[in-house]
Amino acid sequence: MYLLIGLGNPGVRYARNRHNIGFQCLQRLAARHGLEFTRQQKNARIAQGTILGQPVLLALPQTFMNESGRSVGPLVQFYKVPLDHLLVVYDDLDLPLGVLRLRPDGGSGGHRGMQSIIQHLGTNAFPRLRLGIGRPPGGKDPADYVLEDFRPDEEPIVDEMLDRAVAAIGCWLTEGLEKAMSLYNRQEVT
Repeated sequence: MYLLIGLGNPGVRYARNRHNIGFQCLQRLAARHGLEFTRQQKNARIAQGTILGQPVLLALPQTFMNESGRSVGPLVQFYKVPLDHLLVVYDDLDLPLGVLRLRPDGGSGGHRGMQSIIQHLGTNAFPRLRLGIGRPPGGKDPADYVLEDFRPDEEPIVDEMLDRAVAAIGCWLTEGLEKAMSLYNRQEVT
């Protein structure tokens, strides 16, 4: 079983926010493969099925971003998911808009959702897919910036990044992390 986690905040108010790109990515992945988020479990909306022949559980924690570990930890425990079969998808201010990066492990980079997951799992040794949302312009507070929707002129870049992210996840599921990193970490925004 592979466990894919998309980070975001629950509710319509946050649906299109920069901080919810993890939710948006998993929703697109689910739609592409005919999966639906039909049940609640361990403080998350869940979609279960197969993607490219692999058994998957897609989860959107409903705990609000900063408490994501309260959902992810229990899901990993309940399903006995090996940490190399866990992938957390989330927004990253330090990557330019449209750039994505897969990594086998690492720190939180100041991302509170990731801090919570690392704390609840007791390790940072699990794969993650960071989706670039760029730095806030001028002196704008990053906390305010991540809770804004993408601007209309940014939407095509976001759309293309989500398509690449879905493809990268498919590659990770079928060919492994190293192959997915070599193919998708090199791609820059066009």
